[in-house]
Amino acid sequence: MRHRKNTVKLGRTTAQREALFASLVSNLILAKRITTTLPKARAAKRLADKMVTVGKKGTLAARRLALSRLKHVPAVAELFGAVAPALQERAGGYTRIIKLGKRMSDSSEMCILEWVDFVPKAKKAKKVKEEASKPDKKAEKKAGKAPEAPPNKKSKKDDKK
Repeated sequence: MRHRKNTVKLGRTTAQREALFASLVSNLILAKRITTTLPKARAAKRLADKMVTVGKKGTLAARRLALSRLKHVPAVAELFGAVAPALQERAGGYTRIIKLGKRMSDSSEMCILEWVDFVPKAKKAKKVKEEASKPDKKAEKKAGKAPEAPPNKKSKKDDKK
């Protein structure tokens, strides 16, 4: 019986599981948003919230504890430098899980794990080509005008002469 056992094993050994969660949380800290399966996200959410709580302390011991769990120096620096100060007033619940539906290949439930205060940047809209500004070659032929040719590029041999 698994009474009062909170570990989600995910079919992995302890070392593999710790490496997986360290990788997921490090990538969450650096990218602010990750896409993963629902069971992995639920397990990584627990570690991410604990790392923010450790990061809010800001002490050397807290930094060493975060480094021992995450094993990624840039992620720890980002945690203590940007993520934890941004969530300083918040009492808990630093991450959210947004369900995406099932993956096509194996029907795994997919989701997005992100910080609560994260606002994604708007994607750049594609530039609409302005057809009015470009001269139409067919219209120029009908009008009797020759289309303008691009200037000829000089080769290096021409420059030497």
